[in-house]
Amino acid sequence: MNKIKIWLFLAAAIAFEVTGSLSMKAGLDHPAWYILTAIGYAGAFTFIIFVLRLGMPLGVSYGNWAASGVALTAIFSMQIFGEPLTLMMIGGIVLIILGVLAVELGSHTSHKKQETV
Repeated sequence: MNKIKIWLFLAAAIAFEVTGSLSMKAGLDHPAWYILTAIGYAGAFTFIIFVLRLGMPLGVSYGNWAASGVALTAIFSMQIFGEPLTLMMIGGIVLIILGVLAVELGSHTSHKKQETV
């Protein structure tokens, strides 16, 4: 149950961060959106604190949070605001995802080595 809770809190942190980022863009034209920006980032940091307190390693939690947030913000920004999603941006998103996978796989390998010692 604890692992499910961790991943749900991580999903909430990602959702709040993406909401905050998109609201910041909307705030350029309508400053009232900055209220949702503040709520979004406060919620994101609150939930990432919960994730860390429940025991998810920092590299794994931050990697997933950052990679998902960047990718989802870029995709939603394209859909909502009509911003371009260039090949360079897609390449950057792919590199971030590969980096997160490397950290994730490396952390599992590290845990296995520690258990056998």
